Amino acid sequence: MDDKRNIIMAVLLTGIILFGWPMLMEQFFPDMANKNEIVEQADVPATDQVPGESMTPVVGSDTGSSDISTGAVSDKIRPLATILRENPRVLIDTPRLQGSINLKGGRIDDLTLTDHTVDMSKDSASVRLFSPSGTQDAYFSRFGWAGGGVAVPDDNTIWSTDQSKLTPETPVTLSWSNETGQTYAIKLSIDTDYLITAEQNVTNRGENAIALKPYGLINRKRDLNNIPANEASTWTIHSGPVGVYEGAANYDVDYENLAGEEPGFFSRMFGTSAVAGTNAYDTEVSWLGFTDKYWLGALIPDNISQVDAKFRSGGGDIFQAEIAKKSAQIIEPGKQLSTTTRLFAGAKENAILERYESEYNIKNLDRAIDWGWFYWFEKPLFYLLNWLFQLVGNFGVAIILMTFVVRGIMFPIAQKQFKSMAQMRAVQPKMKALQEKFKDDKQQQQQEIMKLYKDEKVNPLAGCLPIFLQIPIFFALYKVLMLSIEMRHQPFILWIKDLSAPDPLTPVNLFGLLPFDPPTFLAVGILPILMGITMHFQFKLNPAPMDPMQKQIFSIMPWILVFIMAPFAAGLQLYWTVSNILTIAQQSWLYSRHPQMKEMMAKEAEEKAKKAAADKAGA
Repeated sequence: MDDKRNIIMAVLLTGIILFGWPMLMEQFFPDMANKNEIVEQADVPATDQVPGESMTPVVGSDTGSSDISTGAVSDKIRPLATILRENPRVLIDTPRLQGSINLKGGRIDDLTLTDHTVDMSKDSASVRLFSPSGTQDAYFSRFGWAGGGVAVPDDNTIWSTDQSKLTPETPVTLSWSNETGQTYAIKLSIDTDYLITAEQNVTNRGENAIALKPYGLINRKRDLNNIPANEASTWTIHSGPVGVYEGAANYDVDYENLAGEEPGFFSRMFGTSAVAGTNAYDTEVSWLGFTDKYWLGALIPDNISQVDAKFRSGGGDIFQAEIAKKSAQIIEPGKQLSTTTRLFAGAKENAILERYESEYNIKNLDRAIDWGWFYWFEKPLFYLLNWLFQLVGNFGVAIILMTFVVRGIMFPIAQKQFKSMAQMRAVQPKMKALQEKFKDDKQQQQQEIMKLYKDEKVNPLAGCLPIFLQIPIFFALYKVLMLSIEMRHQPFILWIKDLSAPDPLTPVNLFGLLPFDPPTFLAVGILPILMGITMHFQFKLNPAPMDPMQKQIFSIMPWILVFIMAPFAAGLQLYWTVSNILTIAQQSWLYSRHPQMKEMMAKEAEEKAKKAAADKAGA
């Protein structure tokens, strides 16, 4: 009766995992399944007032006000090419960035990353990071001044320029003068990677002193109902507002928080502290902006102790990151005020983030990559994997070599595990006798088995240590593969064209020969199937559990894991498969060095065969 109940429980558990797991994956891993207002901060304008298109937040220009109004809002979206032709522009031309600066408003609103494509097709377009207002995913940055009683440039200002193209060799200076004698200038410089430096200068040639606050902002349109699955924020990978305050990375602010929506379950569980509508910081702000899984737009102040920062929502799908001087700067007649701010706009390549961090003393810029809890372990693993890739030129081969390294380091622990397994096998006949003797008294049975463990100096949990050690390795590799752009679009062999994506071939549709895509929970690729097969044979080498329920669970676990692992990155599946193969080889070698264990395994196999024959005959 107990055996039947255990079988029913095992079947129910399997069904729950097979059918419930895809829903959990879509909810929490969509990328694989597919303070109050700033004290005394002068508010900064944040939109073009163009009738008939979606407005970005408008912040009152009067000093001390922080009200946001959206103006007339329309859902009209216009073609990118049309918008780019509407106003005069300065081209941006670097080895890794292409685009332009809109001279109306002085917006950096047109940037593509030439080294990265949207997909792996031959004619794939380059990834677009910044887009002008009026497009589906408007995303831009600009720099300016706020103050009362003096005319300052705004979103409708047409700037003059001294160059027609911004390159690493030719900086561009934008300039504009008002009617009361103030001249504003923004000198933009760019390097060969992803860093733009903005030097803001204002010269007061008027008769009176003026008070101004320089600022920088990044504005982004984000439709929370239509965020692509591979760009959505999850409890393992943050996407959205991000920054470093007082030397620590902060991933607590989400678009939903700023929009005033209820935070999700995991946000509440892990202590999200964001305030709906606005989040302000008047401590040391190293940088802040918006992150996607692979891309980052971030403002980096030159003097982190002299700025305030804020995330805010303008209502609907508009969000903004701002930095500004803590207090207005007084500029006497004939004097000049200068401020420097940097803008990172590009791919989150670890080496570049670390170089900028060191070169410009930007604290924790590398934390733009959400390494998570195992940062201390993931970075060395990333360094090893990337070094192996540079050595062999193939990330799949690099993963295999890394698996050899990891298993080599864990070899002494595996030997201890083997010793524990050997001891467990040696005492199994005595355990069976105790189970048979005390089959009607489970409590006495457990006491006698524990006494047997103590007398024979056997630790039944010792064999679990390598499994527990594998957990941080597995999770770290998952984060490395899912977050590191260095792994993006990296092929292995044959059908594996992207190790950061799931295995695309599945026997369910005859490996693509049948013209349909199977549901997520059935789209099991070749690599996860190989992983399940190798895990099955690995379990065969382990001591059989005495408890029937445990035995049944261990027998179906490899096949359950096949479905669980199917939506994960192929690189992760490759690691686990190779690790299983190495474990089988290692255990076989260790068994060969202990003939008594080999004889015991042969005896167990013989007894199992006899029992199976007897059961068959009885049936």
